[in-house]
Amino acid sequence: MERRNFLQSSSLGLSAAFIASSSAQALNTSERAQERKIVLGIMGCSRGIGLFEDLIKVQNVEIKYLCDCDKSRLSSAMKVAEKSDQKPLAVSDFRRILDDKSVDALVCAAPNHWHGPATIMACKAGKHVYVEKPTSHNPQEGVWMIEAAEKSGKCVQVGTQRRSSPGYLAAIQKLHSGAIGTVSQARCFFNRMRGSIGTTQPTEPPTDLDYALWQGPAPKRPFKSNVVHYNWHWFWHWGNGELGNNGIHGLDICRWGLQVGFPIRTVSSGGRYGFSDDQETPDTHSVCWEFGDNKQITYQGISTSQHPPGPFVSFYGSEGYLEIDTEGVYIHYDRAGKVVEKSAPSSSGQLEHLSNFIQSVVAEDPGLLAQPIRSGHLSTHLCHLGNVAHRVGTVIKTSRDDGRWTDPTISTEFWKREYAPEWETAIIP
Repeated sequence: MERRNFLQSSSLGLSAAFIASSSAQALNTSERAQERKIVLGIMGCSRGIGLFEDLIKVQNVEIKYLCDCDKSRLSSAMKVAEKSDQKPLAVSDFRRILDDKSVDALVCAAPNHWHGPATIMACKAGKHVYVEKPTSHNPQEGVWMIEAAEKSGKCVQVGTQRRSSPGYLAAIQKLHSGAIGTVSQARCFFNRMRGSIGTTQPTEPPTDLDYALWQGPAPKRPFKSNVVHYNWHWFWHWGNGELGNNGIHGLDICRWGLQVGFPIRTVSSGGRYGFSDDQETPDTHSVCWEFGDNKQITYQGISTSQHPPGPFVSFYGSEGYLEIDTEGVYIHYDRAGKVVEKSAPSSSGQLEHLSNFIQSVVAEDPGLLAQPIRSGHLSTHLCHLGNVAHRVGTVIKTSRDDGRWTDPTISTEFWKREYAPEWETAIIP
């Protein structure tokens, strides 16, 4: 389920020299990549423009399309593109990208409710996909995404870019080599000061926004100004709360370090503590996942404070502990709390992650991906389970084989969703 050239036991002896060479390789595409251009279309021009700015640094990449259903955002993105040597076309409907036979891959940086449907549709159209995190809006979409990727044989990379950060690679290798002994627990944190989104009534959408296309596969709801653009994260209909928005980054590192898959038990506590407004998802949220074999992950998210919570991710073992910050700096402590080693800052991994995706597309080999959809789904599923446990107010027991809960009283609406009728055929495998 994991990156075959790193996580298999035969390759856990990753050396510093290998890390350096891997980083250099990520910044320069392989010889095969130099043989032809990889043609891309980017869907979503908020997060997408940040990806654009790194993708154009990768050799022999052509951005043929920039796509957004908001004309003002698309216009801003095109102004950024004008400063580069790229000459993308501006389109509002991503299906234009899928219909173009010259396009090799779709980069999906649209809102969460689009991640699964756009990926599935792209695979059906014969495109590779780079999809932002979280992989899906609900568990069923994650399962379908895996099926679509494997059926098509296309590369589907999930944008948890720290999987390609030299600093994180080194830290995880140290962990897997036994530096802190038997590792039983991992913790991650996310803090952010977010204000109230207020309370509003439905209105007409702005003229620059194709709101019907923005909603796409999600069942139709009236436009509200405190939803679009960013605050959709805080509504279950479109988003996955802070757990899916930012918590996924730390959770993915925790799961990677512990080498675990689906949990067997999920416990959640929290709520909307800071404000009384239209937001549905919690601003204060603590979740614990148990995996059996004496392994556990905990998450603490607070959206009402900027106070530093401590290390981004921590691992605790029988012979010490290891902390990693957001810059990829790790500190290794022995059992007595003495510092054994502290690493230097590293890159975020985004450029390396995108380069890895392009190399995999050139080779037509999903096995080269740093974060393939099957692994990305496992990490995103933790977010889904944490949110379901919060919403139903009970402990969720799940199968370690497929992540499904065993309690028949928990509604299937939390596992899958209904879709707008005009999109169902395109999405469902």
